[in-house]
Amino acid sequence: MSNLTGSRQPRPYGQARAAIPAQRVPAHSREPVVEPPPVPQFRRGSRFRHRRLQPLVPWLFLAPALILFLYFKILPMLQGVKMSFYDVRPYLGDRYVGWGNYVEATTQPLFTKAIFQTVVLAIGTTTGSILIGFLLAILVEGQARHLWLVRTAAFLPVVTTMAVVAEVWRMLYYPDGSGALNTVIGWLGFGPQPFLASQHQALGSVILVGIWRGAPYDMMIFLAGLATVDRNLYESAAVDGAVRWRRFVHVTLPALRPVITILCILAALRGLRSFTEVFLLTNGAPNGSTEVVMTLIYKLGLEQGKLGVAAAGSMILFVATAVVTLGVHVWRRRAALR
Repeated sequence: MSNLTGSRQPRPYGQARAAIPAQRVPAHSREPVVEPPPVPQFRRGSRFRHRRLQPLVPWLFLAPALILFLYFKILPMLQGVKMSFYDVRPYLGDRYVGWGNYVEATTQPLFTKAIFQTVVLAIGTTTGSILIGFLLAILVEGQARHLWLVRTAAFLPVVTTMAVVAEVWRMLYYPDGSGALNTVIGWLGFGPQPFLASQHQALGSVILVGIWRGAPYDMMIFLAGLATVDRNLYESAAVDGAVRWRRFVHVTLPALRPVITILCILAALRGLRSFTEVFLLTNGAPNGSTEVVMTLIYKLGLEQGKLGVAAAGSMILFVATAVVTLGVHVWRRRAALR
């Protein structure tokens, strides 16, 4: 009856289900069993070797740049050090003179005058570019959309070729009354000025060009430094009753101290190594009033053929820049410890 109705009788507890006979697969139709690849076993020696070679990976990426730097910077500098102790005579053989080139370079009046004018140029361009760059950074700081156009326009002197800048300023400094700057000065009631043609105004005119070119670069670094100042400090100072000037002195300037230090180093080195603007604007004229160390080295080495003396002058300039850099670094560390 149960079979007719399709009902299923319950199986007694503990009774095992009847085993279904397995079908046998012919041997020729079986698929080959693929074994999984063995897990690599790293030995202790290979792992230690890998750790030792890992620090060399960054140097492999830096190797092309280091090779170029070695070939175009380090080796020429070493060759210059060697030349500073020799009387370089092409096709005749160099003659060792010891410290004679240094004595000649430091005792002649032209070199001492060039050193003084280089220091004046460096101080003038450094002070002026930092002050004007800071004022520009204060003026264009903010998140307004139109400020990007002002910043771009102010930064254009930095990306402009120095040859173009020098030629433009030569036209602005035209000593006749029809010159651009003399026309503006005439509107103010002053007579035409000689600018680059005067011994008393030429160096100041070159310093003005250096300030005009270096201030936008300092402005961008100041803007980056101002962006890192914590705004909560301004709010706390305002709550304590500090006026805007005190907030500037006690909040802004201390926060910008590392930026000012870096800019002092960069601007001082830029002023000590001034060559292109002086060479294109005056070439040391008039009467050597704008002669700097770099232009004098150029004239001694390539115009007068005194390569040994020129190399000695370049080594003196290198030592001066190194002393300035180390001096500012030591001053910065002492100021930080205070």
